[in-house]
This record gives sequence, C-alpha cells and structure tokens, in this order.
Amino acid sequence: MHNGQIFVLAIIALAMLGGVAKMWIRAQHGLPIESRRSRRYRDRYADDAGPDAERKIHLLSSENERLVGQVSRLEERIAVLERIATDPAERTAREIEALRTRD
Repeated sequence: MHNGQIFVLAIIALAMLGGVAKMWIRAQHGLPIESRRSRRYRDRYADDAGPDAERKIHLLSSENERLVGQVSRLEERIAVLERIATDPAERTAREIEALRTRD
C-alpha cells in the first residue's frame, strides 16, 4: 500500500471511531440515538401533522392580527408626534389653549 492509501484509510477509520464514540456517549447519557435520515424526516415533517399544528397556526394568526392593529395604532401616534415636532410653536400653543377652553 502506498502512503496516500494508508492516509485515506486512517481518516475513514477515525471517522468511524468518532461516530461510534458519539453513539456510545449519547447512549451513556440517555439521549436518543438517531441517524441522519431520522433527523431529516423529523425536521421535514414534524410541523405538518396533527391538531397541534392547526392550533399553532390559529394562535399565530390571532397574534399576527393583534400585532398588526398595534402597529397601526403606533403609526398614528408617531404621525401625531411628528406633526407636533414639526409645527410652529405658536400654532401648537393655540391648539393646546383651544383644548383647555373646550373642557
């Protein structure tokens, strides 16, 4: 065997020993032993099934509606603050006095 072939076989052996050591450590600590295939399946199909997915979608939709309403209210408030900041001082003072006399 040539030195290059021995080197390649050594790398393959180290990779296999590393995988075995990883599995052994996971087994010793009670962690689930899973392969790449099972991880891919879990990642791809975990969120697609069951009533929990529908419940999550409903909760996220309602939260999205609430946040959209909150953002629109904040945009209105920012518009008012921008108008106050950019208007001349005497006009703002007149509007404040008008509000005081109205009550």
